[in-house]
Amino acid sequence: MIQFTVEDRDGTRQMLDVPEGFSLSLMEVLKGSNYTVLATCGGMALCATCHVQVLAGLDSLPPAQDAELDMLDTLPDSDFDSRLSCQIRVDERLEGGIFRIKGAEQ
Repeated sequence: MIQFTVEDRDGTRQMLDVPEGFSLSLMEVLKGSNYTVLATCGGMALCATCHVQVLAGLDSLPPAQDAELDMLDTLPDSDFDSRLSCQIRVDERLEGGIFRIKGAEQ
């Protein structure tokens, strides 16, 4: 199991346990865990509605690619620790991470 924490927009935190080997994105796990994440583009890094802030574990993640960085640059509240959850694969590198949901709700 891979364990990490998700902080919702209201500050509520919940630890999620995700079985290893499913090759899901963080966005897919968030949606499957009933978090409101629009993910309008379906995970293609084209909308930024799955924006998260990485509060812990940023150094463990693979670096963002150009398409993700370009989309993050369009957000007024993007910062050095911002990522698109659709571009983060859930694997052992997320263990112990903390992710704050930032993307639009509607």
